[in-house]
Amino acid sequence: MGNEREKFSQRLANAMQQAGYEARPKVLFHLFNTRYRGRSVTFQTTSRWLAGGAIPAQDKLQVIADVLGVEPHALRFGAPARSRVAETRATWPAGVGSRERQVVDAYLKLPPKKREVVGELVKMLAEDV
Repeated sequence: MGNEREKFSQRLANAMQQAGYEARPKVLFHLFNTRYRGRSVTFQTTSRWLAGGAIPAQDKLQVIADVLGVEPHALRFGAPARSRVAETRATWPAGVGSRERQVVDAYLKLPPKKREVVGELVKMLAEDV
């Protein structure tokens, strides 16, 4: 059973990195608890998930998979044999960290009018560079 948990933790860390996040318990703690509608998890829980000490319950696994843009089954059990065509997910460029990803996520949650204001501000700031 320990080997299964270790493999899960490796898949979780890889999925976090592919999504542009640092594979650290603190990052996962914040990502998870800002999106999970149930009782929040502890920092120790996210540490166990990343250290191979535990595998989250299905409802929690679903939230993690949604946040990271991966299939829950693939995150939990690994990718199946290539029998189906899968849509590839864009990866973040090197050097883009979790802070930048959080800013982009926050921007995408804004209503259209506020996005427009932020876009104009970014354009003005970029002109000074």
